[in-house]
Amino acid sequence: MKELIQTIDQAVEAHLKAVSVARSAAEQLAQVAVHIGNALQQGGKVLVFGNGGSAADAQHLAAELVGRFKMERKGLPAIALTTDTSILTAVANDYGFEQVFARQVQALAQRGDVLIGITTSGNSANVLQAFEQGRQIGAGLVALTGASGGRLAQQQDVLMLRAPSSDTPRIQEIHGLWIHILCDLVEKHLFTK
Repeated sequence: MKELIQTIDQAVEAHLKAVSVARSAAEQLAQVAVHIGNALQQGGKVLVFGNGGSAADAQHLAAELVGRFKMERKGLPAIALTTDTSILTAVANDYGFEQVFARQVQALAQRGDVLIGITTSGNSANVLQAFEQGRQIGAGLVALTGASGGRLAQQQDVLMLRAPSSDTPRIQEIHGLWIHILCDLVEKHLFTK
């Protein structure tokens, strides 16, 4: 039992440390929120995607925008590209798993939309391919990653939010916090004047 309590204490301490450092991303968070808000004001939509836990985060973000976060307001156009198993499996079968998001971006995205790719490593091939497709369309590109940013960090046209950790659970916890903050900021940007 003592070892279990120690494990809990260590996880909470690591979380608190990561979250306190994540505060340093305030300027980038505000920039991303304004970018999303401006795109929505101009008739764009948000397409969000990731793998595993990041897929769940993508769905969470889309749900908060379409439904509501804190404010009673109209629904905002956001789509999680992680939810349609028929599309995901058909594209993976016919074109390869690296194309599951890019093919949806090709079909659904327009110039002025915002793509949000969530990847703890910054190296997910299907996220990178989706960004390449979005770049060709003229969509805005936003990435939530871990500290290194991976291969996405080398792309100058991507707005980066890098969680200050290399530990996947801590990165995902910070991404969850940032998703809530972004939703709050987008609502305030669009619906309070």
